Amino acid sequence: MPKLKTNRAAAKRFKVTATGKLRRSKAYASHLLRKKDAKRKRRLRANDIVDAADQRRMRRLLPYL
Repeated sequence: MPKLKTNRAAAKRFKVTATGKLRRSKAYASHLLRKKDAKRKRRLRANDIVDAADQRRMRRLLPYL
């Protein structure tokens, strides 16, 4: 069986937690920040967990996590 290629874009965006879940950063935090209030920007800084419905697709992109 040949080695599988890791999707490099996905590898830069996701990290694995100690329990094996995938951690991701939130969207909408990179520009147009002037119109977003401080509370919203603060919440966007926090990491989030990839939804269970998407975990299988992400694992296919990251075979060796």
